[in-house]
Amino acid sequence: MSRMNHRFATLGLALALAAAGVQAAAPQIKTQAPGYYRMMLGDFEITALNDGTLDLPVDQLMDKAKPGTVVKALEKNYLKPPVETSVNGYLINTGTKLVLIDTGAAGLFGPTAGRLLANLKAAGYQPEQVDEIYITHLHPDHAGGLTQDGKPVFPNAVVRMDQHDADHWLNEANAAKEPEGHRGFFPGVIAALKPYQDAGRVKPFDGATELMAGIRAVPAPGHTPGHTVYMVESKGQQLAVWGDLMHVAAVQFPTPSVAINFDSDSKRAVPQREKAFADAAKKGYYVAVAHVSFPGIGHLRSEGKGYVWVPVNYSIKP
Repeated sequence: MSRMNHRFATLGLALALAAAGVQAAAPQIKTQAPGYYRMMLGDFEITALNDGTLDLPVDQLMDKAKPGTVVKALEKNYLKPPVETSVNGYLINTGTKLVLIDTGAAGLFGPTAGRLLANLKAAGYQPEQVDEIYITHLHPDHAGGLTQDGKPVFPNAVVRMDQHDADHWLNEANAAKEPEGHRGFFPGVIAALKPYQDAGRVKPFDGATELMAGIRAVPAPGHTPGHTVYMVESKGQQLAVWGDLMHVAAVQFPTPSVAINFDSDSKRAVPQREKAFADAAKKGYYVAVAHVSFPGIGHLRSEGKGYVWVPVNYSIKP
């Protein structure tokens, strides 16, 4: 083919493709859908809210694990360290009250955390509507989202947590009692609670407490001195909001005895986890976990000496 004929052929092909509506490749968007998932628990509406993710070097964080077993457990689940780990909170609309369990990290971790407020709004709610906030424990990724630029994000909410956690984390003198890596948690948490304390809106409870009809606090100390599980119940259906009772699904569900060095007292945290796993598997209620892949809601099934995580079945029904 002559050079001239080749040019005409190329031009003809281009014109034919244009006529057929063929266009340049669309640019990739590279964003995720809004991070909320909604389900009903009896008459209560449960909305899981994603605060983003944290990359955790879990192969360096897990205690009481035999050498090499953590990486093997991750590989079995097609994961490798660092593991991109969800940070989840849970919004409960009882029909009369709007309750938020944990608030995410806000600016205390980054850059891929701090999105709970945006996802709350995407889910159809405004922060002014939240009546009560229950904190599982006062680590920054659970309480940091209480404030923004020194102002309360949830101006009408009462904030509640176990008195043992309040006494420990809201007193910076206790930093010396914590492992070195935890001592930096104190300033951010104290600042996050201060506007609510100044307004008289921080109301700790002591141990097992009925917080309102259908929601009760169950002590589960170990991860922190006042770490708390919240049991939610409506019309016979139950949901346990575990907070940081566990962190790494691929490792700790099959082997609950493996701890993580974020625990203040792993000797207390491990038995609490083992007890909670056994109870959830035996009774079959829903579990909501802060650091299991979003939405972090599912069931446990016993298998051998450990457990299998069964995520909630996706539904679009109201």
